[in-house]
This record gives sequence, C-alpha cells and structure tokens, in this order.
Amino acid sequence: MNNNTSPIFIAGPCVIESAELLDTVARQLVDINERLGINIIFKASFDKANRTSIGSFRGPGIDKGLQMLADVKRKYGLRITTDIHESWQAAPVGEVCDVLQIPAFLCRQTDLLVAAARTGRVVNIKKAQFLSGADMVYPVQKAMESGANEVWLTERGNCFGYNNLVVDFRNIADMKEIVPTVIMDCTHSVQRPSAGDGKTVGDRKFVPSMALAARAFGATGYFFEVHPNPDEGKSDAANMLELDKLGHLIQTLLS
Repeated sequence: MNNNTSPIFIAGPCVIESAELLDTVARQLVDINERLGINIIFKASFDKANRTSIGSFRGPGIDKGLQMLADVKRKYGLRITTDIHESWQAAPVGEVCDVLQIPAFLCRQTDLLVAAARTGRVVNIKKAQFLSGADMVYPVQKAMESGANEVWLTERGNCFGYNNLVVDFRNIADMKEIVPTVIMDCTHSVQRPSAGDGKTVGDRKFVPSMALAARAFGATGYFFEVHPNPDEGKSDAANMLELDKLGHLIQTLLS
C-alpha cells in the first residue's frame, strides 16, 4: 500500500477526443509537475461505456486508445491510468497503464476486480453511488486476495433520490480504515446524472470546494477531469474543470 505522505493527483480529459487534446493536457500537467514538484497521473478513457444515451460519444476504443495513451507516456514521462469495464480489458490495459481504475457502477464485479488485481498494477476502485464507505471493504478483499499489491479507493458521491449526487465526506474516513490511499473524485461528485435531457450535467463551480472539503476529512489524493474548453468537451462537459485553473487549485491543496 502507498504510505507516501505526498497527495496523489490524477488529472486529464474525461474521454480521449483527439491526440491534440491529449498533448495539450499532458504538456500542462508536465508544467505543473515541474513547478510544484509533484507527479500527476494522466487519466483519459478509451471507451465511455456507461453514458446515459446510446448516442453519447464513447471514444476511440481500446486498441487506438491504448496506443494514444502509450504515446503520452512515452512523450511526456507521465504515469497513466484509465478505466476498464470488462475483465478481458485488464491485461492489455495493464501493459500500458500504471493504475487500473474500476468504475463505480462496477466496483462489486468480482471477475473485473480479479482480472485487474492479476495485472500487478495498482487498482483504484471507485466507490459505487449506492454503497457506503464501509461497504468498500469487500471489493478491496476481492482485489487483495486475487494478488493485488496496492489498492486505492475513490469517493464520488451517493445517490439520494433522482438526478443528483450528495457527498458524505465521512466516507473518506471510513475508507481510510480499509486502505491508506483514499482519493476524492472532485469532478464526478458534482454531476447530476441523467438530468440534462438524456445526458449527465452538473456544476463545475463546486469542484474546488469538493477538493478542500475532502482535504479537511483526510483525503490522500484528488482526481480532476480537466479540459482546455470544458463546454466543448464530448463527455462530462459540465463537470470538467478548466485546464488553466488546475495548477492554482493543486497549489492551494498543497499549502
């Protein structure tokens, strides 16, 4: 498990839209890393397999997507993470990515957790919107007993009623009793799922507050989906943080 006292930062666009977008974001992350002496992990999805509408943009797919993520790793020296949705994806993703992310909706899928654990990579399990922090002991057990060397947990809010999420920050403390690394997903937690005429909407103005509140509750990492022009993003546009605001927010969290 990770016992480093420095916070973990994960950032990147919600979905791979183009190589140009990945380059733009990666260059900014490298600049922030150099200025602040940190090591942001780059994240982007090759397939958004859990969008509201069948017409939603999904990304380039696993083959092209992994090649694009490998290019980012080679060109910029950044660690990489992405999410997997089916157990067969774990092995090829593990060849490229340093951290495998388990989506919140799938955090109890035994075969997915077992496959991710067997890659030898860090497994970051996002807490489901329908589970408590304490409930996450069981997905962690599945991963650890399947050979995972390191497991992280990520808080992303809970559904209370329809079309909204509420964050109970006590979940951070509860999950820290299970693993030492608990990350706050500061952008997905401001979502309003399916509230936008067939798409997920939300309000990015609350992202900094989510991060600062999570710090007060002892979070050891922070996850931000970022975009140079969020309103033009092809997935989670309303929730992504403006790329040019990321450095200042991280500096605030480090102060």
